[in-house]
Amino acid sequence: MISLDPEQELLVSSLEDIADREFAERAFDWGAEPPWENVRLLADRGFLGVNFDEEYGGGGMTELDAILAIEAVGRVCPDTAEFLYNQTLVAPRAIELFGTDDAKERYLPPVLAGEDSIAIGISEPEAGSDVGSMGTRIEETDSELVLDGEKTWVSNVEHSSAVLVWTKFPEGLGSVVVEFDWDGVEIQQHYENMAGHHQTHFVMEDVTVPEENVVTRGPDGFKNQLRALNWERLGSATLANAYASCALEKALDYADQREQFDQPIGDFQGIEWKLADAATALESSRALTHRAAARAHEQGRIPDRRDASMAKLQASEMVERVVSEALQVHGANGYQRGHPLEYLYRLARGRRLAAGTDEVQKNQIAASLKQEGLRDLA
Repeated sequence: MISLDPEQELLVSSLEDIADREFAERAFDWGAEPPWENVRLLADRGFLGVNFDEEYGGGGMTELDAILAIEAVGRVCPDTAEFLYNQTLVAPRAIELFGTDDAKERYLPPVLAGEDSIAIGISEPEAGSDVGSMGTRIEETDSELVLDGEKTWVSNVEHSSAVLVWTKFPEGLGSVVVEFDWDGVEIQQHYENMAGHHQTHFVMEDVTVPEENVVTRGPDGFKNQLRALNWERLGSATLANAYASCALEKALDYADQREQFDQPIGDFQGIEWKLADAATALESSRALTHRAAARAHEQGRIPDRRDASMAKLQASEMVERVVSEALQVHGANGYQRGHPLEYLYRLARGRRLAAGTDEVQKNQIAASLKQEGLRDLA
């Protein structure tokens, strides 16, 4: 764990207080619906988009501060934490980092006011981890950019006005902002994933994209896009840490209250060891995540790919184990549909897929080792 400065300590304590007082009662009631009530409360109090420029309604802080905010909220309400992750470290953040002034002014203020969200479209039916094989492409004429293609497994489409689409330009990979109500954009199908959240398959046919909606293009632009993807990985690690923290707190409470054989089950060594192992794994994961974010801030606010992939891999594997053991502590109660642990278990499994699978993270780590060796990561 890194040391927090006084401003960060105030941020965390303020958000923990808000989450405990305002979010706890309905924390596991949202289902497929975004927690707009919570999001707007955070926006009203200046806690939505803490890492965005104040010009667009943000807090002017860092991505490490955004990560601390996600953790603080997610300890109580995982769905609110997921919204913060998606809207502060994924598509809107890429628009602020690389987009045109017009795109920033158009798309960021509604998100940071808690009135809108922006999705991200990367995967296709025939192109997942291998983004180089994607079929979505832009043809450039003398007067316009024309987009054709399809995207699938896209989250938050039903509640977003626009999507950041990864595409091929004539000179290489890049990305553009597309609005869902534009001519040529058609929703094909909504899917419900294991966690009960909706994902969408949509197609784009002869969609005219204004020049100001180009976020990145060409080799240099796409390198920047890939570097920004490391924030998505660190955000995913943060979300996993938040899920695990939420599960562990519930396991601690239940172990203290539930009695068997005339004593709380938390007094049995078998349960104590589960809790001890879970806490150790969680703190190890948080330490990797926080260090990666802090180092990124020192190095121009772009995370090192090895740091990000290590944190993401560790957190994704950790959260599945910790939530499973927390459910085990609850016994049959935790296994019932609608129980917080049952929901957290389904959420946790998705972290090993989203923002790059475990296998992709291992490939990134191995590639870094081959290129740079076992450099000092302290």
